[in-house]
Amino acid sequence: MINTLDHLIVAVKDLDEAEKNYQKVFGIDPVWKGEHKELGTANSIFNFKNTYFELLSAKGEGLGAALVNDAIQKKGEGLTGIVFGTENIDKVTRVLKDNGYMMNDPLLGEGTNSNNQSIRKWKNLFLPPELTRGLFSFIIEHTEGKLPSIDSYPDTAFNKLDHVVINTNDADGFIDIYKNEFDIRLALDKVIEHWNSRMLFFRLNKTTIEVVEKKDDKDSLDSLWGLAWEVESIGKTHGRLIKEGVEITDIRSGLKENTLVATIKSHTNNVPTLLIEHTK
Repeated sequence: MINTLDHLIVAVKDLDEAEKNYQKVFGIDPVWKGEHKELGTANSIFNFKNTYFELLSAKGEGLGAALVNDAIQKKGEGLTGIVFGTENIDKVTRVLKDNGYMMNDPLLGEGTNSNNQSIRKWKNLFLPPELTRGLFSFIIEHTEGKLPSIDSYPDTAFNKLDHVVINTNDADGFIDIYKNEFDIRLALDKVIEHWNSRMLFFRLNKTTIEVVEKKDDKDSLDSLWGLAWEVESIGKTHGRLIKEGVEITDIRSGLKENTLVATIKSHTNNVPTLLIEHTK
């Protein structure tokens, strides 16, 4: 069903300013900058080994502009959406309909790169509230064209998404959707006594969806929290970020064995961001 965590969406007010922020943070340039005129949005995309990262701003009027403006009005700039990829969106639609969900048919999308006028096309499947549970998420199949790739990442740059953190108040319900409906592999389900929290780890395309449960008596609700990015050398990356004027904590041992981490404190447009090096 779902094959990849296709990309992450960050809603921003000023696209050019946000792009400059993330050029400093990531240590690479965006591979795509364009507009979705029918949606009233503009975007800038950074590509990584296992996913891509989209800065999205309102530009004009349309459904996309309304979503961006609403997200910023309610919560400010920040991590707004998570998009899952499939190789056969028509099959996904049929399966979800057969499972009793009220699904619309996939919608066609198209984007043009303002740098070279190259075109990409895709199909989007928007999900009903009982599957999104408070998240802005949808499923995408890329049908024509592709993002430019990066042949080699500098050793001071971010190169791969290590994990995305989602908070939930209903871990069992999350499993019902992501494991049983979306067919994403549940790699681990355990209780962390020290935090008095249950954690789920879903794996796909060499990244992890880390789910932290904090139970309450409210309706089932999920929310995006933050991102952790893998680097080849946290020492070199840390030094580059300081030179760029990015605020970052000292390097420390991570909670996971054989990891070093540091937390970025500025230039992320309100996205909690962790830097991680796997030392073995």
